[in-house]
Amino acid sequence: VMVYTENGIGEMSRIFHRFYNNNLIRGKYKTEKRPLLINSWEAAFFNFDDEKLVNFAKEAKKLGIEMLVMDDGWFGRRNDDKSSLGDWYVNEEKLKGGLSYLIERVNAEGLKFGIWYEPEMISPDSDLFRAHPDWHVHVDNRVPMLGRNQYVLDFSREDVRENICQQMYDVLSKNKIDYLKWDFNRNISDAGSALLPPDRKKEFFHRFILGTYEIMDRLTKAFPNILFENCSGGGGRFDAGMLYYTPQIWCSDNSDAIDRLRIQYGTSFGYPVSAMGAHVSAVPNHQTGRITPLHTRGVVAMSGTFGYELDLLKLTEEEKDEVRSQIGEFRKYAPLIQKGRYYRLTDPFKSEVCAWEIVGNSQEEVLLNVVMEEIHGNMTVNYVQLRGLDESALYKEQTTGRIYSGAALMHGGMPLPAEFGEYRAYQYHFVRE
Repeated sequence: VMVYTENGIGEMSRIFHRFYNNNLIRGKYKTEKRPLLINSWEAAFFNFDDEKLVNFAKEAKKLGIEMLVMDDGWFGRRNDDKSSLGDWYVNEEKLKGGLSYLIERVNAEGLKFGIWYEPEMISPDSDLFRAHPDWHVHVDNRVPMLGRNQYVLDFSREDVRENICQQMYDVLSKNKIDYLKWDFNRNISDAGSALLPPDRKKEFFHRFILGTYEIMDRLTKAFPNILFENCSGGGGRFDAGMLYYTPQIWCSDNSDAIDRLRIQYGTSFGYPVSAMGAHVSAVPNHQTGRITPLHTRGVVAMSGTFGYELDLLKLTEEEKDEVRSQIGEFRKYAPLIQKGRYYRLTDPFKSEVCAWEIVGNSQEEVLLNVVMEEIHGNMTVNYVQLRGLDESALYKEQTTGRIYSGAALMHGGMPLPAEFGEYRAYQYHFVRE
């Protein structure tokens, strides 16, 4: 995909965004509203059973969340990251009564249901590996490299693809599943296939990706009503090829709101907001230990698909009220966020202020988002200059009722509050008068 513009990198990004949204992303969720979800991973990791998941669903419903996603740990004998990848059958010691019964209970609470897979991976401690020890990616006469206690399956092989595809089809066809998170948590090393002769070993990577595309094509056609989400993860595959099969991609397992400012800023150069998987997670963040306000985590996640990845049962009543408020705000802004024009206003790698803006396609509505990354003594007032407005128009900020001209917002800028405390976030919604 090539883009040309004489109007700078920002306009280049917006052309990419329009092109991918209009010409590459397809299926039901190209235009349809995507369900607002709670993912079980950072809420429970591997430590869950059917009762815990149903309790998550009950609390989620009270807060206005629309779907529960059961992440890693539901299959084989998977109680940690050392086993069972490749064994895609339900662990009924965890999910007593089976998957269908769990889904019925979650649906009865008024929520849709999603599930996690990592199809291209295999654990050495798995039934599949014991039956087919030559199915993983490896080079003959070399000791293969483990990553995250797992190997990569050789998806260049038709027999491997057929086995995994059939296992997935068996689960998806027998259960009412609305969403599938397709993870890929390690890079490929030892890049070789047992079926390729020495003079064709270099074909492996190309054939591997074609094999992945084949399975994605089969499953997305067989289950057109499932929202598939790809995952960049350790495989780093946030790319246009994946967007053809999955309309959204999880940006990173690093869910820290401040790190996410930089992750989502970088992703925005080529990819639209509608493609960026982004969730509100708990604090202290489990990867960085950083503590950020819940409001800030919400503002950052709203510049993505938006969802939650924390234990709702541990929230205070005040935090639950904040979550309800965030969900209401997101629903109000979602059409603008998903379809509007995206502007990077500052560089979070260089500035103490991270600011970005989404403008309606007819310039009638604007959402300005700001996070203070750093606070210093005796700071002057920061002004954020907006872009893409009608300079001759007047815009009312909906919370305060104050009216600004487009020219003032673009050339003078929006003044930010001079408050103490890092990581505060501000969100301003303007509507043209």
